[in-house]
Amino acid sequence: MRFDHSTTVNAPAERVWAVFSDVAHWPDWTPTVESVERLDGGDLRVGARTRIRQPKLPVAVWEVTELKDGEYFEWVSRAPGIKTTGGHRVVSTPEGTVVTATIIQEGPLGWIFGKLYAKLTKEYIATETACLKKVTEA
Repeated sequence: MRFDHSTTVNAPAERVWAVFSDVAHWPDWTPTVESVERLDGGDLRVGARTRIRQPKLPVAVWEVTELKDGEYFEWVSRAPGIKTTGGHRVVSTPEGTVVTATIIQEGPLGWIFGKLYAKLTKEYIATETACLKKVTEA
């Protein structure tokens, strides 16, 4: 099951990326994240792991599996029967910077989890892109 949400931000892509990729500070600007614990130091990189606590969801550890600095990062969280992939994309366009958040639920239980949490997932990624817009345009 796949969920995507995009919004156009009136701020430079570099600024949007700096905020979006600084996962340790997500609780500072979005109510969808209660706490973040980086499990290793340094910049975001392939293999970096982060523990995230969100309201109404189980605590999850996310590992970065793909990174194109300034443009895109993807990370994966696994639980028994479920693989969740989160994508975070920033694209500069003539109309502004387009931000896209994606959640993909896979695995034997992925479609069940996706169905049960569809409304919440859609709400969270819409809230996250809206809050990112607000904080980077300020």
